[in-house]
Amino acid sequence: MSTKPLPKLSKTPTRIGSQALLEKIGLGTPTALALHLPMRYEDETQLWTIAEAMAQSGEGAVQTQGVVIRSQVLYRPRRQLVVTIEDDHSELNLRWLNFYPSQQKQMAVGAHLRVRGEIRDGYLGAEMVHPTVRAVPANAPLPKSLSPVYSVSAGISQAAIRKAVLGALDHPSMQMVLAEILPPSILVSAEKAAMQFSLRDAVMYLHQPPADADTNALMERTHPAWRRVQLEELLAQQISLKQAHEIRKGRASPPSILTDQPARSLSPVKTKSLTHQLHEALPFELTTAQNKVWAQISNDLQASFPMNRLLQGDVGSGKTIVAALASAQMVERSYQVAIMAPTEILAEQHYLKFKEWFEPLGVSVIWLAGGMKAKEKKQAQDLIESGQAQIVVGTHALIQDAVHFAALGLAVIDEQHRFGVRQRLEISQRIGSVTYYCHQLMMSATPIPRTLAMTYYADLDVSVIDELPPGRQPITTKLVKDGRRQEVITGLEQWLQKGLQAYWVCPLIEESEALQLQTAVDSHAELSSVLGNYPVGLIHGRLKAEEKAAIMANFKSGKTKVLVSTTVIEVGVDVPNAALMVIEHAERFGYAQIHQLRGRVGRGSAESTCILMYSEPLSLAAKERLQTLREVSDGFVIAERDLALRGPGELLGAKQSGEAMLRFVDLQRDAWLIKIAQDLAERLLIQHPDLVQAHLGRWVGSRTEFLKA
Repeated sequence: MSTKPLPKLSKTPTRIGSQALLEKIGLGTPTALALHLPMRYEDETQLWTIAEAMAQSGEGAVQTQGVVIRSQVLYRPRRQLVVTIEDDHSELNLRWLNFYPSQQKQMAVGAHLRVRGEIRDGYLGAEMVHPTVRAVPANAPLPKSLSPVYSVSAGISQAAIRKAVLGALDHPSMQMVLAEILPPSILVSAEKAAMQFSLRDAVMYLHQPPADADTNALMERTHPAWRRVQLEELLAQQISLKQAHEIRKGRASPPSILTDQPARSLSPVKTKSLTHQLHEALPFELTTAQNKVWAQISNDLQASFPMNRLLQGDVGSGKTIVAALASAQMVERSYQVAIMAPTEILAEQHYLKFKEWFEPLGVSVIWLAGGMKAKEKKQAQDLIESGQAQIVVGTHALIQDAVHFAALGLAVIDEQHRFGVRQRLEISQRIGSVTYYCHQLMMSATPIPRTLAMTYYADLDVSVIDELPPGRQPITTKLVKDGRRQEVITGLEQWLQKGLQAYWVCPLIEESEALQLQTAVDSHAELSSVLGNYPVGLIHGRLKAEEKAAIMANFKSGKTKVLVSTTVIEVGVDVPNAALMVIEHAERFGYAQIHQLRGRVGRGSAESTCILMYSEPLSLAAKERLQTLREVSDGFVIAERDLALRGPGELLGAKQSGEAMLRFVDLQRDAWLIKIAQDLAERLLIQHPDLVQAHLGRWVGSRTEFLKA
């Protein structure tokens, strides 16, 4: 496979890019450019008169042409460029809200323009807003293929990308760059639609589809040419994950006996294991589902290679106690355990739970977080390094350079999707040992859709707690317009009169943390004024750790009756007496957020309610989202909807990596291809191991590590 640089782009203006800029954005080789496939297509093969184009108003983009008869800059209601073109019969306005002097010069009176865009009624008549414009002679020929539209970076234009791609496709090395790597014996068992094109023909077709191509199939990425590319990309990903799985199986797990560590003396009843003692001390029985997953994890902890297991279950399903049992098994073998959570509030909740469960059994549980004073932090680090700290609970502070474990045997990572890809990679690199790799248990209360698990978690063993503990109350979800806010507050007061508590959650506004905070402050002031007899607390991300702890302690004890909060209470807070949750501006929240938030109630014996207050007008997406949340309580169904809406990268915390995990595959649309790719990967690894790296190099490249995260 060639990695020779492209010939320099000839006479390309510096303003729109250069070879150096292409290299900077990862498009400096023929291979990279050939696989930089279009996002969408524009049909510039048809040309309409202005009158014909206007007759198609509201039906999508159309192409027409004419001579500029007016070009003017208007200043009301805002600065804008308005250009009017005409043909033999009609006129059409073109309007830009942002423009450059060079554009204005290009569209001077008398210029002949070919324009493409959607026509709509404007205040000056029929118009195109921000159309695609080319200055061409009236008789300029039309393209014979659909025009590709590529993703671009700042500093490089669509025209420059198109020119570079065409140059790459004509490059002498292209025959070799896109040569078939997969042998016919492998391909014969692949999906027939994906095999209608060779890889080279598929790539060429996608860059330059003919005028009679099935535009819908191309745009929706269901065309056989797309299927070939998607299958190859999925195959590369599955190979990468299978290799990671084999690497893990070749690593050594913590040995059953640590020769350099003193054996842990079992407390009171020496004949009973620590795990057994913990079991007996619990005030509740494990559910069938909890016992099932605990058996799986217990077996993993005794295997010769390290556990890498994802434990998922809906909000309130009881994952924490399973993690505690795993911790007990490792502590009994003289190993340390690290429990890591993404926020201090959630980490502290775990710390208090583990202290409650383990300290009566003689196990040392300590706390480590970024907000600790330097002296306290140093003391905690010394206890960790000496091995005196048997269970360490904290935030990402656990993986700082200053933290050295004496004998770490198990790392439990809660709400693992909240850690970015880079953070999760750092975790896996930091928690290893010279002689062994520690076991890893990842937990998620955001259920992972099956298609997502099959692609991004193929290296993980997955356990699911698919039932809630007995006594959990169903949660009634209600939709209420914000115009009925006073009714909600009156209902809240009646709720408090029953001796119950409530959450009041303010909206997440990504653009403005200050605005989010102010919303919470205003709501707190309003509720404090109205509910004079009932103490109202306020918690948000800007408070110091000790302030948050004090506020939460007051709420848990019942001193505070209503807790006004931003989304810092999204995960982990457990207050059984809180049976009502009000979420302001629910339309601003995603599926998973609301599902997580409402899971904070329904933990006691009282009937629980979640009120979603929303502002109109609602977008169609917001309306569908709120309606689904009102009707559906199954976390897996909600996760599927969330996947369809946000895509896998954001759902898994991959957004932070800056890397596209799958560029051409949509896990909803292309789920049926996953099993085919898995089978092909297995066959290629067994029958043609010599071809594996070449295939990975073409499709994955530097992103291999991210696929393993």
